[in-house]
Parts: sequence; structure tokens; C-alpha cells
Amino acid sequence: MLKYTFSFLLVLISFSGMAQEVAKTDTVKPKTERYGIRFGADLFKLTRSFYDKDYRGLELVGDYRLTRKHYIAAEIGNEKKTVDDTQLNFTTNGTYIKAGFDYNAYENWLGMENMIYVGLRYGFSSFSQTLNSYEVYNPNQYFDEAPEIVSGEEFNGLTAQWMEVVAGVKAEVFNNVYVGFSLRVNRLFSNKKPNNFDNLYIPGFNRTYDGDFGVGFNYTVSYFLPLYKSTVKAKEKKEKKKK
Repeated sequence: MLKYTFSFLLVLISFSGMAQEVAKTDTVKPKTERYGIRFGADLFKLTRSFYDKDYRGLELVGDYRLTRKHYIAAEIGNEKKTVDDTQLNFTTNGTYIKAGFDYNAYENWLGMENMIYVGLRYGFSSFSQTLNSYEVYNPNQYFDEAPEIVSGEEFNGLTAQWMEVVAGVKAEVFNNVYVGFSLRVNRLFSNKKPNNFDNLYIPGFNRTYDGDFGVGFNYTVSYFLPLYKSTVKAKEKKEKKKK
């Protein structure tokens, strides 16, 4: 699924490049590029809330173009997730924010604003854990397993911090409207846990593996709001021609 999504977005970028090439005309006017804010939402979390009874979530995304290649980027969201694990059932509920930057490695034609990018995020989450029920592990196979114990104990004031490496694409499908996909690899460096209980799921970080490792992805739709234009310098034009 991820492979087909990535290929589809690359095809969109290619067609957009061909369209820009056909539309190019000789002119003496200075070339300009647009700078502004792009904001939107994660479609995966939004739609999952409708078909998964154990999940509720919303993530808003945005970026601001600083230079031709560099963007400030951020995501903010809320998640409520119930996990039915082997011996316990728990619910995680909380909010998170992620902030950092993206570097666009894609060489656009003038007038294009598509992205194939890598980036880095700092993430912070504040959340609670509710232990709904659990089973006591019985190592003796000659006796029946212990019955499930209903708990309902809630642990508040939990926090987590992590670094996140991001790689993804964004392609303009309509005027100022973009669709995108990104893959994330996370590493915890701060994790406040309740007593006798581990944070197996953290809002914004997702499921934890080996204690401090996690992965995630998102599908986004966003709108670009141009704020101003900047003239492309002659040196930048020559570099693009050489490439």
C-alpha cells in the first residue's frame, strides 16, 4: 500500500513538471517564486475515527517556506486509543505537538512547488493511561489461567518527548491544493511512566517497540496560502540550467 501511494504521488509530480514545461514561454519578466503558509489535516487519522471503534484522533499539519529549499513544519493533534493486548486492556488519551523543519530535495521548474523531502521533528505529548482490565500471568500450565480483573485505574500527568526523522512527498493536484504522504521513525528520550505499568501507546508517537522505538505515517491534504513572492536570483537560474 505504501509503495503504491509513493509511486502515485511521484507520477503526479512528473505530470505537473511536464505541464509546467509545456506552459513555459519566452519572457523578459523576472522569475519569481511564492512564499507562504500551507495548512491541512491528516486524512488517515480523520477517516480512521469513523471505522475503528477503538480509536479517535485528529491531526492538523502546517509548514512555512523559509527559503527555496527549507521549510518550518509542525503537527498538532489529539488521540484516544484503546489497546487490547495479550494480558491487558488499556486506553490512552492525550494531545501532542511536533515541530521542526523539512528540506526539499526536489528540483522544481519555476512555478512549481512540489516536494520530495526529508526532515526532523521534536515531539512532546501529554496524556493519561486508563488500565481497563488485566490478567495475572500464570506460569504453571497445570492450572487454569487466572480470571480477568476489571481495574479502571487511571494514571494522569504522563508525558513523553522524542525525536522524529521524516521522509515524504507533497504534490499539487489542484490550484494551491496538495496531497502528501510521509513516513516517520521515532526515538524516545524522555518517557514518564506510571508505577507498575508501561506506556505501550503514546499519542503522536504511536505504539512503542523495544521500549523507546516507534514508527508512523500520515496521508495529508493541505492548502497553500501565498503571502509574498521573491525574485529568483541569476545565480540560482544558472544552477538550475546546469542541472
